[in-house]
Amino acid sequence: MKIGELARRAGVTIKAVRYYESLGLITPRRLANGYRDYDEDDVRMVREIRTLGSLGIPVERTRPFLECLASGQQHADDCPASLAGYREAIDELTERIEALAGRRATLIRHLRQAAHRNSSSPAPDDGEHTMTDFHRLPPDLPVPEDDGAADHLRGLKAPHLELANTTGEMVRLDTLGPGRTIVYVYPLTGRPDTDLPDGWDSIPGARGCTTEACDFRDHHQELLAAGAQRVFGLSSQDTAYQREVVERLRLPFAMLSDPRLSLAAALGLPTFDVDGMRLFKRLTLVIRDGVIEHVFYPVFPPDAHAQQVLAWLRDNPVA
Repeated sequence: MKIGELARRAGVTIKAVRYYESLGLITPRRLANGYRDYDEDDVRMVREIRTLGSLGIPVERTRPFLECLASGQQHADDCPASLAGYREAIDELTERIEALAGRRATLIRHLRQAAHRNSSSPAPDDGEHTMTDFHRLPPDLPVPEDDGAADHLRGLKAPHLELANTTGEMVRLDTLGPGRTIVYVYPLTGRPDTDLPDGWDSIPGARGCTTEACDFRDHHQELLAAGAQRVFGLSSQDTAYQREVVERLRLPFAMLSDPRLSLAAALGLPTFDVDGMRLFKRLTLVIRDGVIEHVFYPVFPPDAHAQQVLAWLRDNPVA
């Protein structure tokens, strides 16, 4: 067969075949007219080179495997020299992994120090942790669907409920004052050096609390200019936990703590369970003069939600 057919059947390029020949890994016979003629053994050899390459074994180090095939063995790794080739590749990969692990540990140390530099919570010194980048949403997050769990909220009075905030004050939800208050309710803000609950990214609407807080931070002044009198974040984490988040993310607004999920009980807010915890589902309330004027549910994507609220405020100015 000609070189083009060999390349097609083996799944490589003609240039690759010629390179293999230059290394002496395959040796086609020559026809009387000088053309190369390849056979089924050559196809098998080239396929083996490609397979070994996918395992990270360079072309130049496939010779022991090809010689094993050429000796009549059924598999290219039936020979001792092939096993030695595997071990060599594993040893090199181990060295690379150790080098990368060292670089990763250094980056984790720098991230830990930077994340806690402006926080009252000291950086833990308890070894390496699996780090999660809370400031970036993973691709292909599941999109939450509207299950109707918030349909009843619009028009309800804010409950007679007093919650602690991160400034050390108590906030009554039914006496927030005149005008509009934005209360964005979220499940759980991640913190450096702390893993998220198992399967967190697969729960629709769970991931993204840090990005949501940062979006409200970055558009806080615009929200106030558009008619919001005040902004609060609200979750079931205690005030000390939330205060660290406020300081680390430099949030210009306070967080409300509702560890007993009293707001969920008072208004019938949707919740979910994970790792033995009951958490709020993500939603946002616009409370105006003590009444829930508007509800955002479900919320997605969380890293652009403050902009969604801002657009609604601008489209619905207070007369």
